[in-house]
Amino acid sequence: MLLCALMINKELLELRNSVKSRKPEFVRQESWRYKRVKESWRKPKGIDSHMRLQIKGWPPIVKVGYRGPKAARYLHPSGYRDILIHNIKELAMLDPSKDAARIASTVGARKRALILQKAKELGIKVLNP
Repeated sequence: MLLCALMINKELLELRNSVKSRKPEFVRQESWRYKRVKESWRKPKGIDSHMRLQIKGWPPIVKVGYRGPKAARYLHPSGYRDILIHNIKELAMLDPSKDAARIASTVGARKRALILQKAKELGIKVLNP
């Protein structure tokens, strides 16, 4: 069961990576022109914006068509689903074949140690031990 689930997720990850390889790097309009304008994506909203109008020769804008496959979304690169954990009760609800736990940053050292111990007993992978 565990091996089967990871094989399916491996195929999904490969599919996601192939889709991602065709996706362009989206840059903010005029970021290549001005040093003060960072490259982080912002939607072009100007009335005469060539980028908003999707004129040939201008960088592409973010569209839903570039999105990855639905089944592969929110998967960790290891192939597991990344689930945020705050306590031991939430840890018990995970499926060890599909899910991996990520301990929340608000959890202290004492409770973190207990969660790690319980995860080891249940055979659950912890992404940030």
